[in-house]
Amino acid sequence: MNPHSEPSKRSTDSNSAATPSAPPPSTPPRPPEPPAPADPRSASDPTPPARSAESSRPADSAHTTTPSAPTQPAGSSTPSDPSGSTHSSAPSDAVPAPPAEAQVTLRSPAELADALPYLMGFYPDDSVVLIALHGDRGRFGGRVRLGIPTDTAQWPDVADQLAECLISAGQERDTRPEAILVYLCQEPAEGESGKDVKDRLRPLAQRLRTACGALDVPVLEALCLSNGRFWSYCCPDFRCCPVEGTPMVMPGTSVMAAAAAYAGMQVRGSLKEMEARLMPRTGRRAAEQEKVLDAAAGALVPRMLERDGAAAVRRDTLDLAGAMIHRFRQDTPSGSNRARDACDDALITDAEAADLILGLQDRVTRDRAAEWMDGSVAAPALRLWRALARRCAGGYAEHAVAPLTLAGWVCWSTEDGPSARIALNCALSLDPDYTFAQLLHRAINEGLDPEPLRRCLREQNHEVVSAAEDAPAPAADSPSTAKETRRPPRRPGAAGRPRGPRGGTGPGTRSTDGRGRRRAGRDGDRSRR
Repeated sequence: MNPHSEPSKRSTDSNSAATPSAPPPSTPPRPPEPPAPADPRSASDPTPPARSAESSRPADSAHTTTPSAPTQPAGSSTPSDPSGSTHSSAPSDAVPAPPAEAQVTLRSPAELADALPYLMGFYPDDSVVLIALHGDRGRFGGRVRLGIPTDTAQWPDVADQLAECLISAGQERDTRPEAILVYLCQEPAEGESGKDVKDRLRPLAQRLRTACGALDVPVLEALCLSNGRFWSYCCPDFRCCPVEGTPMVMPGTSVMAAAAAYAGMQVRGSLKEMEARLMPRTGRRAAEQEKVLDAAAGALVPRMLERDGAAAVRRDTLDLAGAMIHRFRQDTPSGSNRARDACDDALITDAEAADLILGLQDRVTRDRAAEWMDGSVAAPALRLWRALARRCAGGYAEHAVAPLTLAGWVCWSTEDGPSARIALNCALSLDPDYTFAQLLHRAINEGLDPEPLRRCLREQNHEVVSAAEDAPAPAADSPSTAKETRRPPRRPGAAGRPRGPRGGTGPGTRSTDGRGRRRAGRDGDRSRR
């Protein structure tokens, strides 16, 4: 199982639902989030389980500032923003006083169980989740998530290292957790019931409780969520926690759901559903794509051996990517995620996908492609990177690392932290040493702002374009030279065109009209396509 750092990065304040008599929650300073490992691996990986743990930022970043919340129970906690960004709405000009924060108080195990998808941004299938509580009133803070290991022999080490990861991260920021919540989420296997799952996972829950207790941080509640029901490992009273479990509330009917909708928070489905959008094709279509990839790879080698072959391949890859983003931008599908992904797959041919997949294996090309990261091109670029990841079939599975990392970068750049973590964890599960994915994964989990990296990419593109424009023009009778020295793809202005590498004629092939104005060339001007 791949650990995902996505869950959460914000923190919702909540009354520790395990203690209904506790005082109403307050809103202390936002707690830190545990650092994420640079090398996430699956739970069955022989490496130390702690390195597989996925941490996320505190959920408080979703403080929703509104003149009045639709439901604001007294002593409440702030709903967390699953995307990891701060969402706020300024009060209307007619309201002179500062607006009150929309807050929610979680008072029972049922409310805690219902809140998990909103804290994480998705439902964490087959996962163990630990959430830190801070202050006397139990404000949600950092959290870690890891796929439940199938090998029970790993459970003791997993429990010890997850507890150490979450608690030590808080100590580093001088906000040691006061308590911890534990969630074990797993659906029944064939022939199992939810109660069977609860009983099977009881040793893991007990080990997590003792691991946290050994570090002087108690577990206030440990819940098992399975088959639409939940069980408490801490409450022995069958009147409130029956043996057959307690049904989960209907989605969208709880106070937490109302507060999340009011705050603009989004639950993106389950972890499995989100990962399925990035998984490679299977069956007949996968075999056909693999054959085309083989042919494209065979044709690419001679090209790379030519003089300046690498530069030509980079230019062609970026031109093709720009054309694909323009195509995706002109055709926006609707419907379910599955239907939209099917439409995206139909927009790109096997040959085009093969050329892009192979071209993006070059680091320079990948970094230039990362310039499609915001504005109106972010959404079509993300759809393209996902589509390419799904085309990395058969023996080309590891080639998906580049498009997966680009997908994670676009998600983070557009403030979708949960989706970014999932994409980056998928990339790192294929290649744990992929530096770009490692750096992005760590930056997201440490709550860094993507804007400095965006600014760096913009400046880099500007420098490349300036250098190309300052280069001497080639001889008029050397068309091959003119082609090689044409201006690298550049980002258009704010006219609404896709940002990022685009084709364009270079200094040697420009022409002007009689008044000295540049005329658009037909070859290489992708704005005509």
